[in-house]
Amino acid sequence: MSRQIATLVRRFPALVRLPYLVYQRARPRYTLGVAAVIVDEAGAVLLVEHVYHPRFAWGLPGGWIDVDEDPAAAILRELHEELALSARVRRVVHVAKTAANHIDIAYLCAAESPIGKLSHELLAYRWVAVDDLPPLKPFHARAIELAGQQLRSEV
Repeated sequence: MSRQIATLVRRFPALVRLPYLVYQRARPRYTLGVAAVIVDEAGAVLLVEHVYHPRFAWGLPGGWIDVDEDPAAAILRELHEELALSARVRRVVHVAKTAANHIDIAYLCAAESPIGKLSHELLAYRWVAVDDLPPLKPFHARAIELAGQQLRSEV
């Protein structure tokens, strides 16, 4: 039976286009965000004070992934836009569903330039020892924890 269906579909590919479009439209849609965990030589983590985050003003730098944008490229773009910072992506450290229909990806990144002018989305930045972190979104706290574990395992 499967062979007959496959033969029919290959002969008339338009037969599956409409069901595929209906199936695709019925699937859940997600927005995607990215965050960067950047650790300096002393082990301090880069945190930024966000203008638009009322509950947890301090957190990791990051933002939304644009349509058809590679997530690793998105975090590098966000770091450049928000902090005028050039960086290199090392690896993914954490991925989680953080809200209804939203997934965040945290990358461990290495700074390759000093921080420059802040965008209108940020009020300030600071390097914070892991033991002195302010209240953070759970995703940010977990990303920092996992990045620290990975960095310690490299030594």
